Amino acid sequence: MVDITSIQKAVKTALEKAPERKFRESVDLTVNLRNIDMSQPKNRIDETVLLPHGFDNVKIAVLGKGDIVTQAKEANVDLILGPEDIERLGGEPREARKIADEYRFFLAETAMMPLVGRYLGVRLGPRGKMPIPISQATDIRPIVQRLRNSVKIRTKDKKVFHTKVGTTAMDPAEIAENIDTILRRVESVLESGAMNIHSVYVKTTMGPAVRVI
Repeated sequence: MVDITSIQKAVKTALEKAPERKFRESVDLTVNLRNIDMSQPKNRIDETVLLPHGFDNVKIAVLGKGDIVTQAKEANVDLILGPEDIERLGGEPREARKIADEYRFFLAETAMMPLVGRYLGVRLGPRGKMPIPISQATDIRPIVQRLRNSVKIRTKDKKVFHTKVGTTAMDPAEIAENIDTILRRVESVLESGAMNIHSVYVKTTMGPAVRVI
């Protein structure tokens, strides 16, 4: 496991080397894996990681009706879909695809899951975005807050993954802590831990990649 000081040094270098822009850029992490067979589903990574420092306007959609909708409005979620909307989207592939790409996390009432599977499963499933099932008695507000500070790590069948870890407006120490949190989680689910990590790079959207490991 690389130490936090080395991560922070790489982040600072990436920020310094980035060309100056008038807009806030994302800071992105690339992790390359090795000695692992990604054709085996059990070896693939599919994790939601809660970061110590949130940075993004994470878009969240809630699917349901009644109390969950009231809570969703109180939590200021970005999209609320009722049963009629879900059915309609089943016949609007372009709009459904746009929603699947645009929103990072989906929450749905447990009773709504069969409907979601039938009409939206083909759009959400391959993207690893099938909704988190929510029982009727669950308060979704703390869940929404937690997801706003989370990133999704997913490898599919490739030995590489990319994820946002911050923005150029953040303190390098905060970005480094986010990277450290992600790497620790990834190591914990890999068969050989750190031995399965070949290299790690950090960069801004428009800047050059700087090697962390």
